[in-house]
Amino acid sequence: MLLTITTTYQPATDLGFLLHKHPDRLQSVDLSMGKAHIFYPDSLEEKTTIALLLEIDSIAMIRGSRNDSSKNFALGQYVNDRPYVASSLMSVALAKAFSTAMNGKCSNKPELVEVKMPFTVKIAVLPAPKGGEVLIRKLFEPLGYEVKLERHILDEKFTDWGDSKYFTLELYHIITTKELLSHLYVLIPVLDDRKHYFVSQHEIEKLLAKGKGWLENHPEKEQITRRYLKNLSSLTRQAIERLNEGEESTKEIEIEWNPAEKKQKETLNQQRLALVVERLKESQAQTVLDLGCGEGKLLRMLLKEKQFSKIVGMDVSYQALLRGSEKLHWEKMAVRQRERIELLQGSLTYQDKRLEGFDAAAIVEVIEHLDKNRLRSLERVVFEFAQPKTIIVTTPNAEYNVLFENMKTGSMRHSDHRFEWTRNEFEIWANALGDRYHYRVEFLPVGQEVENIGAPTQMGIFTNGN
Repeated sequence: MLLTITTTYQPATDLGFLLHKHPDRLQSVDLSMGKAHIFYPDSLEEKTTIALLLEIDSIAMIRGSRNDSSKNFALGQYVNDRPYVASSLMSVALAKAFSTAMNGKCSNKPELVEVKMPFTVKIAVLPAPKGGEVLIRKLFEPLGYEVKLERHILDEKFTDWGDSKYFTLELYHIITTKELLSHLYVLIPVLDDRKHYFVSQHEIEKLLAKGKGWLENHPEKEQITRRYLKNLSSLTRQAIERLNEGEESTKEIEIEWNPAEKKQKETLNQQRLALVVERLKESQAQTVLDLGCGEGKLLRMLLKEKQFSKIVGMDVSYQALLRGSEKLHWEKMAVRQRERIELLQGSLTYQDKRLEGFDAAAIVEVIEHLDKNRLRSLERVVFEFAQPKTIIVTTPNAEYNVLFENMKTGSMRHSDHRFEWTRNEFEIWANALGDRYHYRVEFLPVGQEVENIGAPTQMGIFTNGN
């Protein structure tokens, strides 16, 4: 069971200070089921690699194992992959070997703690029995990692048996050491459905501590939480509720606002949704999709308009849909009102027959949350397959960001944004999309315009030309 971390930061030997491990010494730490060895295959100023090698005691593993492999296989306790693949054992080893770095401390060079460094992580063998490559990418890519995967076949002599559940994983990112270790600590056990430790209330605290600052905004937050806590519904519910605390206040932008700016942000959101409703009404649409509906702010506004006979909200987050249902007062809603609205869980990057046949669709502040290489999937799902007559898309105007005093140059309005377009970039994308799928495009500013900068939000209204 081997994991390596490599950096080309100059001087790369600073990695030793950050991880509190001397490159000239082999060090070992005791685990409940064996030992973890830490050593440096390379230690040069140009490139330094540290390796974490787990040596599992098979007898101790059998005595202390909580996995249920023996239920389905008589020799499961003795014949299994546990000594050879990265699992919850690796996560515990990371915490023991690099606890100081994981807590963001560096006594000799404290200035390095906040430095983002280029890291390449390689995990020799990683199991993904439920979800495979898709799941691994969904866990790491939203955090900004470049992911390379090599899937292993079951047996080289019997290729007809097909592929196994095992992958060699390589990750690349420019990130702080603390962030890197926290991501690995949480996400490796997510892929392990047979954790070696007892999952209790204490695991919630570990998850929230190590996930602080990134898990609450991760698009797979609920799946990560559920799998980390071994699908225990009561613990998962508690963790999700705590992760969602204060979510409304950080929905759009994670910088400090003065009272005037906060009022402006709230007014902008109201203006944006009001303009969407106004344009949907002008389109003469009667059936409307709200794609990426979140907790249903737009849905509540649409319900007030008698013109709309059928309103469907769709979001990838089941928890957001639950909160939306509560805010719609679904249980107390009159029967006729309830018949007008439907909430669906689904992803905008997969074709979905449920989205077909609608007059209009609203995609409000959604596209910027997708990696650009997945944006093409959304385009096809909505414009090629669903094909509503009118599609309204809003997204932040990156040029406007210079007016936010507390916003650092080059940063984005939300940590989950994958990109933010200038007006020209948005128009180029929208016009190309319109040409490809036969839609006319009208562009509108949302919010107060500033000369040479534009408005804080930009809107594209696509009308089917067929």
